[in-house]
Amino acid sequence: MSTLSELLARHTRLPGAAVTHLQRVVAEWQLLADLAFADLLMWAPLNAADQAEEFLCVAHVRPTTGPTVHPDDLVGTRASDSERLWLSKALRHGSILREEQPSWLLGVPVRREVIPVRLGERWIAVLGREANLAVPRVPSPLEIAYLGVAADLCQMLVDGTFPDTDTTPDLQGGPRAGDGLLRVDPHGIVIYASPNALSAYHRMGHAAELRGERLALLTRTLISDPFDGAEVAQRILGAIQGSPSTRIEAEAAGATMLFRALPLRPRGAPAGALVLVRDVTELRSRDRALLSKDATIREIHHRVKNNLQTVAALLRLQSRRTANVEARQALQESVRRVASIAMVHETLSMSLDERVDIDEVVDKVVAMVAEVSGEESRVVIRREGEFGILAAELATPLVMVLTELVQNALEHAFEPGSRGEVVLRAERSAGSLQVTVSDDGRGLPVDFSLSRAERLGLQIVRTLVGSELQGSLELQRGQPRGTVAMLSLPLAGRR
Repeated sequence: MSTLSELLARHTRLPGAAVTHLQRVVAEWQLLADLAFADLLMWAPLNAADQAEEFLCVAHVRPTTGPTVHPDDLVGTRASDSERLWLSKALRHGSILREEQPSWLLGVPVRREVIPVRLGERWIAVLGREANLAVPRVPSPLEIAYLGVAADLCQMLVDGTFPDTDTTPDLQGGPRAGDGLLRVDPHGIVIYASPNALSAYHRMGHAAELRGERLALLTRTLISDPFDGAEVAQRILGAIQGSPSTRIEAEAAGATMLFRALPLRPRGAPAGALVLVRDVTELRSRDRALLSKDATIREIHHRVKNNLQTVAALLRLQSRRTANVEARQALQESVRRVASIAMVHETLSMSLDERVDIDEVVDKVVAMVAEVSGEESRVVIRREGEFGILAAELATPLVMVLTELVQNALEHAFEPGSRGEVVLRAERSAGSLQVTVSDDGRGLPVDFSLSRAERLGLQIVRTLVGSELQGSLELQRGQPRGTVAMLSLPLAGRR
């Protein structure tokens, strides 16, 4: 499904400012749909003129506070003949139009109205507001308050004062109507507080009724930090005076609350403000717990890296004190293997999500292997392509496998003092990672078999590829010479 901006670009001639304003409307309209207990449909005129004859539905939202009218999404559909007349009339007159009698849709009574959306001196789109009337009921005080606020905001859409063009909307985590709603009059006195708003203020330490209280002053006295309290109070007062605000978080009596204040000024007349409040205490507690857990995991990786470096240093010291050449070589290989694992843990100690940039680690390992191979080595090692970022459980075995393959090429592919090149090439797709380690050395023995290889390095590689990486490895002669190791690693279903 195309996005709102793509649909508007493809089917209308609306200027960029109009598209931006309609995106602001969409950012706010879940709140509007919940307050109105209605589906909202955004109809864009296809020729972007006031005398439009064709309209396209470019966005659709359903209420969470009541039953929907349209189970199927209408985005991308064109208005019917009867709808087109209503929508065109709303654009021409620049006013809200309501059906006098409910209409029927799939056996369900529906009350419809159309609301032109204004930007500057022109109306750029029309909102269809459609409420399901299938369940008759006596309106509760909450429903009456919701509908009153929705009526004011809809009129402000027509006036061009909602959403505010100077305020960036909160796209994530803002308070919703159901979290807690308060309406204050032009003097800042609470005239309605929803049950959830009462609960939120009780959690903040206010046990009495909210109705009749001066909300800005009360909220300021409840918030623990005086600076935060002053800021929240100022935003509530600013909304009463006509200035919208973004969300703000504050703590009171051990609870964490999210506030947002919106001015209510239908037809430019001060009508107070809408204040939304959401209790996010448990959410922030979980966030802090996760941050603490992440910090602990990173500290563990840091300590493991330090311990591995200590082990590598001890092995290196032991190798220098060993007279036996084979024992010294085995200890040096152990130093290299331990060091390669330490590099992975070093990267994880700085990661926030247990994921490793393999390219960064491979470059460090290759430099280490080249250094360990000795000053007399004249072989160049280089990397082509990108391995990308992989989960920690794949990073360690993959780095070890690559280290062994590169070291194997350096040790067995070239004559002492000869020139050559070892290339690591990575090709990554959505579902797999293909890696080749190729050299231009002497090539494989005629009777070579990977399954029967007795060298420890190749045994380690074979074990890790099969058990840890769940991949496959092939070694074959290169063309025109050399050796090519081809590693295939499945990524589908892994992080």
